[in-house]
Amino acid sequence: MNKLEPLKFGIIGCSRIAKRSVIPAILKSEFAELKIIGSRNKEKSNKFSNEFNCKENGTYDDVISDESVDIVYISTPIGTHAELAIKAASAGKHVYCEKSSTNSFNSAKKMIECSKNNNVRIMEGFMFRFHPQHKKVKDLINDGKIGDLNSFNGSFGFPSFPEDDIRYNKELGGGFLNDSGCYPICASRMIFDEEPISVMYQSQNEPKSGVDVKGMSILTYKNNKTANVTYANGNYYQAKYEVWGTNGIISLDRAYSVPPDFTTKINLQYNIENTWEGRKNEIIEIPSSDHFLKMIDIFCIEIMGKRKTSFNFEEELLNQAKVMEAHRLSNSSHKEIWLSEIN
Repeated sequence: MNKLEPLKFGIIGCSRIAKRSVIPAILKSEFAELKIIGSRNKEKSNKFSNEFNCKENGTYDDVISDESVDIVYISTPIGTHAELAIKAASAGKHVYCEKSSTNSFNSAKKMIECSKNNNVRIMEGFMFRFHPQHKKVKDLINDGKIGDLNSFNGSFGFPSFPEDDIRYNKELGGGFLNDSGCYPICASRMIFDEEPISVMYQSQNEPKSGVDVKGMSILTYKNNKTANVTYANGNYYQAKYEVWGTNGIISLDRAYSVPPDFTTKINLQYNIENTWEGRKNEIIEIPSSDHFLKMIDIFCIEIMGKRKTSFNFEEELLNQAKVMEAHRLSNSSHKEIWLSEIN
């Protein structure tokens, strides 16, 4: 590939994930350049910019109106994503929106429509999908290592956040279905490589804030495949999934949030004959990889038009938003929701 002029990023929101993972990945990418950082608080954007030697900072509007910015990264509370994404797309900017992209299917549709109307791309930031361990899992499945797929079991949970954390603010799209439950939900869709037929979901809410802090759901897929998803705030940390087939099991202990210097391991259990003694176990190590960097590179290269990817960013965002909507509808109605009922 010929040397390309890097795409200039404008940052909206001085969040922990922006500081810890996204901006460092932008700085490492040969296809991206940090241009300006915006915050609601001028003092905060100035301090944030100094940490990364970024010469320009300002408000959200300063970022969106900057004619040199190619891509806007939105890392604000979920309830604000749709408005900011539509503003950025309307200004002709591509959008990298932190997960969950929004808290309603209708607003997701508006985000996609605005992006298409302004000939720009939009991506939801599920970085874990770009880690090479998942490709290896799918290769093992496709090679028949565990037989026919039956079920997916995924969980994501961690110790409690401080009481003043934005995740407890219901008006701004808080709650842990949006923050952590979305990961194993997305992973089940990725592993089965299709969309669920129905969702049955129940949450437990924290009385003071009213947001969900725990939840479990069953997603039904074609051919009687199921995904069981659990998430929780205030628990022992885990971020794993397990895929169960007729002849074996594949499991990951660190499936979602993986540090760039972390060597992941895939645990493969399978039969060579249908006896207890015929069971085999393999540990497959996957070298460390920065999945934020990989995601940013792929998004930039796609925008540059130099290489097409099979990953459809807009379709993926919309499909995930629809499944998330099914969870909300199931929880409020206390019944199973069919995806075909959501338009």
